[in-house]
Formats: sequence, C-alpha cells, structure tokens
Amino acid sequence: MKKLKKDLVAISKALNGLAQKVQKMQEQIGEEKKSTKKPKAKAVKKKAMKKAPARKVAVKKAAPKKAVPKKASQATAVDTAFNIIKRYKKGVGMAALMEKTGYDQKKIFNLVFKLKKQGKIKSVDRGVYLKA
Repeated sequence: MKKLKKDLVAISKALNGLAQKVQKMQEQIGEEKKSTKKPKAKAVKKKAMKKAPARKVAVKKAAPKKAVPKKASQATAVDTAFNIIKRYKKGVGMAALMEKTGYDQKKIFNLVFKLKKQGKIKSVDRGVYLKA
C-alpha cells in the first residue's frame, strides 16, 4: 500500500511539472505570434477591362398546358397494377400480378413501391398486397 501511495505521489508531481512546461510553451508561442505580424501588401491597380455588351435573348412564351382526361386505353402501369390489386378482397400475390399484367418482377416491385408510398395499397403478408 505504501509503495502504491509513493508511486501515485511521484506520478502526480511529474504530471504537474509537465503541465507547467506546456503552459510555458504556449505562452512563448503566443508571444511569437504577436511579434511576427506580416507586413501589408501594397495595393495593385487593376487594368480596366471593357465588358462585352449583354446579349438580348428572345423570350418565348410557353403555351398553357391543357388538362386532358385519361381514357381507359391510356392507363399507366401503376393504374393497371392498382386496378388488379383492388379487385381482390383477400389480397393478391406477386405471381398473380406478374401473370395478369405481363410485367417482370422488378417492374412489379417498383409499381408496388409507388402505390405503397401513395398510400393506395398495404402489405397483408410478404408478397401479398391489398387495397388500403
């Protein structure tokens, strides 16, 4: 126990000595920074350059977009998938969606993701979707 106490006292003295040395170094560095100021650079005159005249651009007015109602033949892929999903009361699986729509698996995944994000469908089980 006595040896441990002696060791702790010796370590604390060494740490105090190091802390004092660090403070002295910081003070010296601070004094050097204050004394070594950089001289100000002389202002250099810039030559005036002529600017090219601004070009005039003809502005075209955009025609207003007309709201065109969708026809049954113009249904998007998302609409097609949603129409199939909403027919089933217990939900429809991925295989059935692929068979009914003719789309590949990745396209079905993307369509389902969009419909879920819009809140139109929900997952009943893994790979089974139902109208929300």
